[in-house]
Amino acid sequence: MRYNRMELMIALASRFLEDESIVVVGTGAPCAAAMLAQSLYAPNLMIMFEAGGIGPMLPSMPISVGDSRTFYRAIAAGSMPEVMETCQRGMVDYTFLGGAQIDMYGNINSTMIGRDYHRPKVRFPGSGGANDLASFCWRTMMITVQDARRFTNDIDFITSPGYLTGKGAREAAGLPPGSGPYKVITDLCVLGFDDETKRMQVESIHPGVTREQIIANTGFELLWSPELTTSTEPTAEELSILREKVDPFRYIIGRE
Repeated sequence: MRYNRMELMIALASRFLEDESIVVVGTGAPCAAAMLAQSLYAPNLMIMFEAGGIGPMLPSMPISVGDSRTFYRAIAAGSMPEVMETCQRGMVDYTFLGGAQIDMYGNINSTMIGRDYHRPKVRFPGSGGANDLASFCWRTMMITVQDARRFTNDIDFITSPGYLTGKGAREAAGLPPGSGPYKVITDLCVLGFDDETKRMQVESIHPGVTREQIIANTGFELLWSPELTTSTEPTAEELSILREKVDPFRYIIGRE
């Protein structure tokens, strides 16, 4: 069955969300992945939104974290402080973040491009709640297009901490032991992080993609998992749910 790269990334991301776990998501692809996971793999997945929606039964794709749909049949209509406090208490398993740059240790920049903070070349929205989520949720994931400008070791600003400078650096900075980046799902491959160095490593390559393509679209040296596999394509059931239930108007999966 034919699919596009956004559908592939969402399907792959959904498979990493475990049943009875808790995930904080924003809108877009992360929300679609959580909704797909709820439908197929994790019926008891608890979805939370930064604006305060806790455990909603999402009727359709929300357009913002404060959309009324994020409170539909929810367990609670909470608040941003309540959601962030839940993260700080160590109760949230997963979060999805995005950004303009990411380095080999999973540090994310969503603040600026340039060396002068006061006069950047480009100014982005900044952290919002991303720093809190990256600091206190146990596992951070990212869904993004992969290119050498985005995947760079010459990161201009660290908005959200990954493994900082490598193994032990998060703990030395006072962040919860065992927390940190988990998976980066791109249009070329799925990346994880090496246990010993905390550097980014390729775990699976998407069908039709070569090693050379991945290397050419990465601005630092990647590690390669000894158990490297080929990514499993979206199933007919996943695509059907994505297209008919999760995103029937193709707000997200139509972005090619």
